[in-house]
Amino acid sequence: MTQRQSIVSVYTEELPGLGTFELVRLDPAAHLDTIYAWVSARRAEFWGMTENSRDEVREIYEFLDGLETHHAYLMELDGTPIGIFQTYEPEHDPIGEYYPVQAGDFGIHLFLAPAEKEIQDFTGTVSAALFRFVFQVPARQRIVVEPDARNERALRRWKRLGFVFDAQVTLPHKTAQLAFLERSSAGR
Repeated sequence: MTQRQSIVSVYTEELPGLGTFELVRLDPAAHLDTIYAWVSARRAEFWGMTENSRDEVREIYEFLDGLETHHAYLMELDGTPIGIFQTYEPEHDPIGEYYPVQAGDFGIHLFLAPAEKEIQDFTGTVSAALFRFVFQVPARQRIVVEPDARNERALRRWKRLGFVFDAQVTLPHKTAQLAFLERSSAGR
């Protein structure tokens, strides 16, 4: 079986001006070279894995792959990897201990790979597709993000995408900025 044959696609959408966007289940072994290069780079400091070895990164994603409440996906555009998208159920994640989780809350993490060339509104277009993926499940009413409060770039991105900022919470590994996007506000 080739690497491409082992890929499990969970979502596909044509993005005008960009191409075919696809979410594939992240395979910790098959995708290790790609994801390790991204998460170990200096620009990925807020992803929290820059000090991890290849084996540690693989083990982290193998652990995630074994959970029913957390999922990791490789984002692809016309078959080219462009980032990592992770989802989780806040009531089954440590963040759920730091805010009052509501029914319908759904957490995400987004890592965009370094761009080879600048594309106008790339982040907005890809994020809109991710929101459509999340909200295709009717029970999901609100997206939760909790970036590092020092990550100004991520904070600007989430604000630009319509997230409403809430409290900052002190986690063992970071001070996180909670932010939420209601289903009714997505895509505006």
